[in-house]
Amino acid sequence: MARSTNYDQKIEEAKDLVINSIGETMDLYGTNRSVGNLYGTMVFEGSMTLDEMREHLQMSKPSMSAGVKKLQEFDIVKQQFTRGSRKQHFIAEKNFFQFFRNFFTQKWEREVDTNLEAVEKAQLLLDEILKNADLDEASKAEVDKIQAQLDHTKQYCKWLENLSNAIESGQIFEHYPIPEKEDI
Repeated sequence: MARSTNYDQKIEEAKDLVINSIGETMDLYGTNRSVGNLYGTMVFEGSMTLDEMREHLQMSKPSMSAGVKKLQEFDIVKQQFTRGSRKQHFIAEKNFFQFFRNFFTQKWEREVDTNLEAVEKAQLLLDEILKNADLDEASKAEVDKIQAQLDHTKQYCKWLENLSNAIESGQIFEHYPIPEKEDI
């Protein structure tokens, strides 16, 4: 028995709502919305070639290729072997808990690295200033104020690194377990 066109439209509308929210969410976290829409589409469609993605999303093949590459960097899309096909097939990570682990821990690790590198460079400059014997009290007070902020930044980075490690290792779920299906 064939499905009615009305049901097909509603099914597509339901998928589009979720795809749009995935695109919007990824945009909130600094990833191009079209890349988010691509990921959302792949979640529902399963294994897809670049041509299928392009046809589905009405985007250029180079844009699709760049989007897939970005999603592969986050380790949320993988290339999939498909017997008998000469085209590359890609499949999205459908487990949002795994998506969260891959996507956010990479962003947080980059944040930690960026901030700690800046703190280290700033610390070297401040140390050089503090070695100066003719440093006046106002400058010393300003250096101390900056030093306190650098210490706070290092504290935050350590916390974020610990959070990222807890998510990556799965320890986070000991403190914040995944709700059971009957609880949602």
